[in-house]
Amino acid sequence: MLETTIAAIRPADETAMAAARELHSRLTKPAGSLGALEDLSVRLAGLAGACPPPLPEPAAVAIFAGDHGVHAQGVSPWPQEVTAQMIGNFLAGGAVVNAFARQAGASVTVVDVGVATPLAAEAAALDPAALDSAALDPAALDPAALDPAVLDPAGLNPAVPRLVVASVRRGTRDLAVTAALTRDEALAAVQTGIRIADELIDAGARILLTGDMGIGNTTPAAALIAAFTGVDALDATGRGTGVDDPTYAHKVAVVRAALARHAPDPTDPLGVLAAVGGLEHAALAGLILGAAARRTPVLLDGVIAVSAALAAAAFAPDAVGAMVAGHRSAEPGATVALRHLGLDPLVDLGLRLGEGTGALLALPVVTGAVRVLHEVATFDSAGVAEK
Repeated sequence: MLETTIAAIRPADETAMAAARELHSRLTKPAGSLGALEDLSVRLAGLAGACPPPLPEPAAVAIFAGDHGVHAQGVSPWPQEVTAQMIGNFLAGGAVVNAFARQAGASVTVVDVGVATPLAAEAAALDPAALDSAALDPAALDPAALDPAVLDPAGLNPAVPRLVVASVRRGTRDLAVTAALTRDEALAAVQTGIRIADELIDAGARILLTGDMGIGNTTPAAALIAAFTGVDALDATGRGTGVDDPTYAHKVAVVRAALARHAPDPTDPLGVLAAVGGLEHAALAGLILGAAARRTPVLLDGVIAVSAALAAAAFAPDAVGAMVAGHRSAEPGATVALRHLGLDPLVDLGLRLGEGTGALLALPVVTGAVRVLHEVATFDSAGVAEK
């Protein structure tokens, strides 16, 4: 699945991009007056291979949830059980991401790709005892079919959050001690993300938004960012949920030691994900790749999303053409990753919540950029004189 997905990712369509630039020059506004919105609409035309590109409606948020063995190193003050508790909150509609999704009319899909605490809805999940082996067949880790309840029969349902059970293992191993995942487990998580992208796009989604949940997941995100960009651990690591100075210094030391222990090779993205990543990071990389293969934009959220985007770009550089940076996370590693990807964030509000919240706030900006090409009159059609 991963190989065929990568093979389907193509460069932006230059003809469609030229057509979008030409159309902008004829719309009833001064040339360049919409600034970054014009550049964004041109990029989206290139992704779609059409001018104007499809309106990014309906939108679907995919929240990938997982836990992390590195939590044992004391990198977060929050108990690991909060990951599962927040999934319950997502499904009940009580989280910030739910409030923003209702405002935007976006559906919410929660994917348990590696939560440590068993969820009541996971009776049909794969036996985690069968997943702790380096000799596993990747096909056995790739769920044959995701829970069909993720999709409303009439399409994507913004009113009802859905849960998909696709657990690869109940949390990663401690990356400070050993590799977080085997290559087969990392591959299974990537393929789960690809499958979710296909499911949502097949159901009608025209833009995917990244979401995440996992106590301690900014530590592997920092390790991924440092591994893919080459910056020092200090530049890639932030305070996550707001740790104090001693905990922050310890967190940086954990990231630095993990990188020294594993020496991840940025030209081997699956190996990097296995060594220092998380299951939600790997699944998000798969979601991005799956969307890029279907020429569907992906609106990136914060530091977890952009760390996964680095992995996706390492798998397939042209996948960057499908990425839209929703916001600039307060985590310093997010700015490092966005610079490496060559992406400018649409909004900068000092957010560091995750869940998909920043991406949802940026969604109307993306929609507006495309709507201009659909609805604004040209000088000729409106009878407006040009300068």
